[in-house]
This record gives sequence, C-alpha cells and structure tokens, in this order.
Amino acid sequence: MLSSNIVKILHTAALLTISTVAFGQSAKPVAAAATGSDNNHTVLNTMAQELQRNFDVLKKKADPPPYFLSYEITDQDSHTVSASLGVLNSVGAGRNRYLDVTVRVGDPKLDNYRRVRGERIQFTSGNSVPIDDNPAAIRQDLWLETDRIYRAAAERLIKIKTNQQVKAADRDTSSDFSAEEAYAHFEKPASFAFDKALWTTNVRDLSRDFIKYPDLLSSDVQVSFQTDTRYFANTEGTSVQHGRGFARVIITASAKAKDGMGVSDFESFEAADPKDLPSTDVIKAAVKKVGENVEALTLAKAAEPFVGPAILSGRASGVFFHEIFGHRIEGHRQKDESEGQTFTKSVGEKILPDFLSVTFDPTLKRAAGVDLNGWYEYDDEGVLGKPVKAVDNGVLKSFLMSRSPIDGFDHSNGHGRREPGHEVVSRQSNLIVSSTRSVSDEKLRQMLIDEIKKQKKPYGLFFADITSGVTTTQRAGVQAFQVVPVIVYRVYADGRPDELIRGADIVGTPLASFAKIIATSDKQEVFNGYCGAESGSVPVSAVSPAILISEIEIEKKDAAQDLLPLLPSPLASLNSGADTIGVN
Repeated sequence: MLSSNIVKILHTAALLTISTVAFGQSAKPVAAAATGSDNNHTVLNTMAQELQRNFDVLKKKADPPPYFLSYEITDQDSHTVSASLGVLNSVGAGRNRYLDVTVRVGDPKLDNYRRVRGERIQFTSGNSVPIDDNPAAIRQDLWLETDRIYRAAAERLIKIKTNQQVKAADRDTSSDFSAEEAYAHFEKPASFAFDKALWTTNVRDLSRDFIKYPDLLSSDVQVSFQTDTRYFANTEGTSVQHGRGFARVIITASAKAKDGMGVSDFESFEAADPKDLPSTDVIKAAVKKVGENVEALTLAKAAEPFVGPAILSGRASGVFFHEIFGHRIEGHRQKDESEGQTFTKSVGEKILPDFLSVTFDPTLKRAAGVDLNGWYEYDDEGVLGKPVKAVDNGVLKSFLMSRSPIDGFDHSNGHGRREPGHEVVSRQSNLIVSSTRSVSDEKLRQMLIDEIKKQKKPYGLFFADITSGVTTTQRAGVQAFQVVPVIVYRVYADGRPDELIRGADIVGTPLASFAKIIATSDKQEVFNGYCGAESGSVPVSAVSPAILISEIEIEKKDAAQDLLPLLPSPLASLNSGADTIGVN
C-alpha cells in the first residue's frame, strides 16, 4: 500500500544541514569485513567481530549448523515540529538504534526461510540497541539475539522438512537463497543540524493562515527530518555503512460536507538537501491552496458510481502504477502459492500497451525537479541497488528481486528491503513510467473530450491529486485495487467548466485497467510516500506522466454518520477581528 502518510510522521523534514560523505571504496567486491580505528567504524567493526565469533561457535556446536549469518543495525535520528492555527501541536526529537539478525540453517537449496502457504516468516524483532558506540554493550545484544533467532530458525527448518514429506511438491523448485558478491562500502554516519527555534517560528506563522478558513475542522503544518544510517555485515564478507536524510514539509486540512462526508487535502515538499526546500512564500501559497480546496470540497457534489473515460494526473498515475503493477512484480509473490501470481508466467509477453515502459531505479535521486524518496545505494541484504527494466515497450522483462530466487531469476537486483523489525522481502524503490505516445496536456485533454463524445458519456473525469492506494494480491481475496483521490473534477464535452466532486474512489482489476490506457502527457510528476507491506513501511517514489484511460470505474466513498458540529466555529469571529489566536 502506498501512502503520502499524512497522519503518521514519515521522516518529514525541515531546512537542515546534512553530511553524508563517503570515505571509502563503493561497490567493490571484498573478501573480508572492514577494519579500521576511525570512530565511524566502531559499530561496524564490533558487528563484524561478534558475527564471526558467533558464527564459528554455532558451526562447531549447533545442530543443524548455520550456513549464513547477517547483522543490520539501523540508526535513526529525527526532529519534528507541528503546529495548527498558529500554536504548536508537538515538538519531537529522538534517536534510536534497531538490530535485525538473520540466521539461515540448512543450505541455500532448502533452509528455514522456505515459504509455506499461509505461514508468515518472522524471526527478527528489531530490538533496540545502545546508541552509544560501546562495543561491549553492542556485543551483548548481538550475542543474545543471535542465540534466540538460531533456536527459532533450527525449529522451523525441522517443521519445513516434515511438511515436505506430507504436502505436494512446490511448483517453483528454485533455491531459498542466492549467491551474491560481497561488497565494502563506508560513509560517515548521516548527520544534520536542526534549527528548532527557526522552525518553531515558521510552522506557527504558516499554520496561522488556516484561520482564514472557518469551515475547517482540523489543519496542520509539519516539518521534520530524519537521518537513517545503516550498518550491515554478513558472513560472506559484505560490510556496508551508509546513510541518508530526507527533509519534508507537509500541509494538511480536513472538514465535513453537510451530509457528514469527510473531505481533506494535502500538499508536501521534499528534499534530500534542505537548501532545495521551497521558500516560505511558496509554502504559504500551498497553505492557501489546501485551505481553499477543502472549503470548496465541503460544497461540492458527491460523486456517483461511474464508468467512463478519465485522465489521471502524473501523481495519480504514479500511485495507480504502484498499486496495480508494482506490487504484482515483487519477486517473492511469484513463489508464494497463496499469492494471485498475476504475472508469474508472463515474462516475455505483452502486459501493457506497447508505448509504455516501467523501470525501478533506486540509484535515481531526482526526477522532474523533485528529490526522490525511494533512492538508496544498498538494500537491506547488503546488495548494491540496481535499475530494473521491468517492462520494455509493453513487454514484461523482469521482477524485483531480493536474495530469494524464483524460477528463471537466480540473483538479487538490489530490491530486498525492510523496515527495522521485519524480514526482508522484495519491494519497490523508485517507479518510473515512460511513454513513446506522449502529447501535451492540452492535447491530452482534447483527447479526453473526444472520448467522452465517442462513448456518449455525460462527462469524463480528471483526477488532479491523490493521497493513497491499496491493492489485494493474494488468491484468498479479490484481485482488485483501490486508489484514493482527493481532488477530482467532472469534465464536460460541451464546454461547461470543470466541476469539482467529492468522495470518488478509483476501483478495478489490474489486467482490465492496463488494456484501456490510450495515451500519456509529455510531462512527468512525482509522488513521494511510504509503502506498507509484509516487510513494513519503506520509502518509495512514483514518477509518471498523466495518462488517458478509455474506461475507469469509481465508487462512492462511505459517508460518516456524524454531521457538522451544532455550534458555530470560533474562527468566524476571529476572522472578523473580534479575537486573536496564536503565539508570537
């Protein structure tokens, strides 16, 4: 599921100074873990030494012995300031380190990570470890967690072998773990300087502008930043230390229409380097836009169920592709018999119109003038992130792979990802949609009007912006998706102005939807967000042009039972000058 994550704080940010300077070789095969006396190596050296000690002991004494062991420590440092109507809601700061341990027993052909239908694999816990670089304290946590996870891994392997004796053979006969090159890569820990006083003043001033919109039930301006430094070591010799930061400003507002339906809008700005965040004037303009949109939505007509032609803006299209395509080509889903496996047997076949291509590229840091949230150098298995051409001119070429092989794809392409405390699976990174049938926005709109007339529909739809989406990929559920727009217009072919509507959710099934894409615009847009799935919430981006679809279906959003407040809003009197609110 992809979301802008308006409610949950998702590494949101402020104008900060970041330092992530590489001081070693990148993407170079190695035979042993890193050594060195620099303080920046303390955590990684401690991990590598304890890793080897525990692995040697377990190989001698444990039955069955492990054949692979890896440690990952994730160090997160965050600062957040949030305000509404000129007063602070929260000021937060925190630093934590989380430990994830992987123990594999058996052999690469069959080990404790073998997928069994209906069973969730979960060994690691993401336990907190000390934030001080104290080798003794770190070793203690590594030792205890390794012992716990080894016992669970050995027990599961016994169950898997027993299960194989009484269950039908798997259709996918590939191994459970792939052989990959070892790498050494070292960067200084990500760091930043957060000016708390500056941003406290800024969010108060920016959020105060929402006082002008008395129909709002809630509003918020939030700035935050999180650095994420990851330390990874395994028994194959990989030793990786890398980090990143991501600055973000999020503006949100919500209200209710007279029938009780909730309406909302948001705007966000993202940057890897804080100097690239917009000026205060640009953010103030976004506050005004969000306030006006939400007030307009309270008066807009409610959507009715409809099937007809539509344009999805680039941001809406990006979420559309993320949900209906991206999740269905994640490698582990092709091997799991509980999954729908929409495209498992489709490699080399046409699955999209021949003018469309889709690439996943974790190495891309910026597109369409926007810093991307889904970039990284190494995945959470210590594998170098690589661009993956998933679809070339409509033909499926590849899947997103972790170190869990599938038939026909024996190696990782650097898409094994997780949130701390979850097991790694294959996940999306930066999704890039490209087109060879692109036209100007004006031409695309005219094509929509022509399609409305051709189909003799009363109107078409334009999905201007979107907040999230969700899809079902398992066989036990309906192979369907839902995308949640926030700003939707009816477009009339007779020249009437576009009409804002509310409560229209896009629904459908993937194969039917792909076949109905007619053309795209020649301008790409970016949706930055976080995707939640089996391995937790990971940062992703979707980059796409607007698309024209000959037929799309919308359903009515459920209207809440609670109507508008009985009492008038106090903001009405504030706007008349009778009182003031806020802290100067």
